[in-house]
Amino acid sequence: MLKKHYFILAGTIFAVLVFVLYLRTKNTHAETSADSIPTAAVAIAHRGPIENALTLSAAFRPYQQVDVHAKVAGYIRNIYVDVGDQVKAGQVLAILEVPELSAQVAGAKADIQRSEDGIRRAQSEILRAQSTHGAYHAAYTRLKQASDARPGLIAAQELDDSQAKDQESEAQVASARAALAEAQGQLGVAQASLSRLSALEGYSHITAPFTGVITKRYADTGALIQAGTSSETQSMPVVQLDEWSRLRLVVPVPESAVPLLHLGSTVQVHVSALHRDFEGHVARFADALNEETRTMHTEIDVENTDGTLKDGMYADAKIVLDRHNDALTVPIQAVERHSTGASVLLVDAQGRVEERPIALGTESSDSIEVLKGLNENDKVIIGSHGEFHAGEKVQPRVVDISVPEGA
Repeated sequence: MLKKHYFILAGTIFAVLVFVLYLRTKNTHAETSADSIPTAAVAIAHRGPIENALTLSAAFRPYQQVDVHAKVAGYIRNIYVDVGDQVKAGQVLAILEVPELSAQVAGAKADIQRSEDGIRRAQSEILRAQSTHGAYHAAYTRLKQASDARPGLIAAQELDDSQAKDQESEAQVASARAALAEAQGQLGVAQASLSRLSALEGYSHITAPFTGVITKRYADTGALIQAGTSSETQSMPVVQLDEWSRLRLVVPVPESAVPLLHLGSTVQVHVSALHRDFEGHVARFADALNEETRTMHTEIDVENTDGTLKDGMYADAKIVLDRHNDALTVPIQAVERHSTGASVLLVDAQGRVEERPIALGTESSDSIEVLKGLNENDKVIIGSHGEFHAGEKVQPRVVDISVPEGA
């Protein structure tokens, strides 16, 4: 009886072992079949904004920068500004002492006074000559009328003398008028000389040509300053003035981006030192390429009314060349370019690989617009296209390329 039970137990154990071995073999075969289908990393084609942007680095420069010179030579009597001072347009920065110019102004004023006196004398002389001429002319007229009425009554010599005095007095009137004109001309010359000298005297007050900040001071009180208009000597400026209420960024735009660059375009300017973004605008460009660098000189203006930005600060300018708000996009890694165009490897609903030609549009740093050839939510293989071929069955695994794997 015990022997019978032993055989029953042994048979049961054997049956269980056979069943377990069968299940393990079946699972292994299924796993082997699944492992034989390669896995493909895919991305989903989706709609969203895309922009083609260019980021260039540069240092801020003043919108205007000038060395302020004196127009007349002289010694600095007073200087009112120093480095870092903010000044307004027209504000007096320094005053020069120019003694010889003051003497010339006084002489010009004396010339004007002398010319005015000469005019008054000439006017009086005209009145006197006109009065004399009037008397002589009247006398000659009466004698002539009497001679005409009664020939022989007036001697010919007397009539000729009267006519000569009449003509002489008339000439004196003309001479007096010429003297008046000459005196008036001398007055004009004297007034022009005074205006010129007064203007030069005004230049002894050195003023700011625009609102800005003093960045350098070259001279102190008592220093001799040569006239900035003199070609014989190298004149020393008084101060250097920068305009900081608006700054410039000068960037070299590459040739490929030049056709997409437009005046007035908004530019995002990031200043790492301040951890802030500012808004700028493309204000001007050279409209010609540098033959050596194949870039175009482009200037971006950035408002700086509060003075936060400083001359020389480093900044990154992001210039948006093109933007579409509702574009069908895929990662750049999914696109294969060749001589006839571009294509992607598409994974269909059955898991089969299909090579699909596409038309490309706007391209950003990590994605590209597909104009035709794909639909929204299509799965495209990213990475090396050489690992797969059309018609092959794959297991798609959706990945987000914006987040590195393993992060």
